[in-house]
Formats: sequence, structure tokens, C-alpha cells
Amino acid sequence: MNQSFFIGAIGAHQQQKRMGVQGNNIANLNTYGYKAQKGRFAALMYDDVKATDFEMRPYGVGTALWQVDTDFSPGPVADTGRSQDYMIDGEGFFALVDLNTNEVTLTRNGAFCLSELMRPNGQVDQYGQPEMERIYYLSDNEGRFALGETGGMIEVDPSQREEAQPVGVFDYINYSGMQHVDGTRFIAVDKNGGMRRSAAKAVQGLLEMSNADLAEEYTKVIEAQRAYGLALKMVQTSDEVESTINGLRS
Repeated sequence: MNQSFFIGAIGAHQQQKRMGVQGNNIANLNTYGYKAQKGRFAALMYDDVKATDFEMRPYGVGTALWQVDTDFSPGPVADTGRSQDYMIDGEGFFALVDLNTNEVTLTRNGAFCLSELMRPNGQVDQYGQPEMERIYYLSDNEGRFALGETGGMIEVDPSQREEAQPVGVFDYINYSGMQHVDGTRFIAVDKNGGMRRSAAKAVQGLLEMSNADLAEEYTKVIEAQRAYGLALKMVQTSDEVESTINGLRS
């Protein structure tokens, strides 16, 4: 197969994936704690070939979206005034635990609320069944619970629901390679090191906005669209060349 077909086709496909990254950033411009994704391209396999002047020239087969990095720089601040909204003043993450899987994920989105769980109160009823009591914990309202400064779940007295809670802020040596789960949540990998307490503090009544910049994202979308069109033009031109050659053979 003519190599230009392959280069053009793979180029169009990779630029389409790049536009998907930028589109996701644009869609999350108003998502609290969202961190923009950055596409990184790398050259595909190439070799040296002998040119018409008998010099060895590099001959490549195009580029591909190598990886998608995360920009962990802080976003602008929104003053919500809500009592259980928190913003991290500095580096670090809030930690959320899923009681169904015991999975701990990380986020910069501090839009928390009170969620209730039932637990035995140490008493039994007339049928010998344990009596249950309703306990309130700080959660993300999606089934996960925020961890406090001591690493445990944060139990909240309903009469003090407007008071600031001891929300924990945790950090890692580096953020490179953190696994993006969904939305604003991440999971640390081995090379991030162990979890540790951060020196940053959680500030009540504020939230961190998305750090995606609309002007920058639109610029990258335009770049990707033009590169996509160029790649398709390469495929079209290659097809015309092949058609001409086949016509000469007949």
C-alpha cells in the first residue's frame, strides 16, 4: 500500500482523538475542580532511506497521540458561600473513599454535602434485633465519603452542619502519571509515592473552578481541524496519484 495513504489516514484519526481531548476540556469549563487534559504527540517508527542524491534521509510514517497529560495548575476561585464547600489553598487533594470497594480517589472538587448512614447503636429491640441510628458524614453526594485530617470519615453533628469540618488535604511527591478515573477524580500510581498530609489548608465557603482556558482550547481545536483537513487531503491526493498510475498501466 502507498505509504502516504497510511500517513494520511493515521494522521486524520489522531487529530480526531485530539479534538476529543479539547472538546472534553471545553465541556468541563464550569466543572468545579476540573483539571485540563493536554494531548502529547510523538513520532511513529521511522527509518533512514537513500534519497535521489544518494544521501540517507529520515523517512517517517507520521505521528500519533502518545499520551494525555493532566495540567494540575490551580484554577480560579469561586465564592459560593455554602457551608460545606471547600477549596484547597495550595497543593494537594481531597481524598474520597468508596465503602463498596474501599477504593480511595483524589479530587480538587470540594463541593461536599451531608449524607446519612445507618449503624447499630449498641441496643437491641424487643425482637432481639440491633437498633440502628442515623449518622451523618461528609460526602461528595455520589456515594463516596470525604476523609478527614486523621484519615477517617468525617462524622458531622446535624446541629453543627454550618460549621467548618476537619477536611483532610493530602499530597504526593509528584503527580506525573496519575490515573484519571472520571470527571475530577484521580487515582495515585506507584511512581507518585506514598500519600502524605499536605501543608495546604481547606478553606470553607470557596470552590476551585476548572483551570481549562476557553481561548486556548478553541485555538487547539482550530489547529486540530486544519491538521485533520490536511491529512484527508493527503489521502485524496494519494488516491488520485494511484488512479492515474493504474490508468497508465491499462
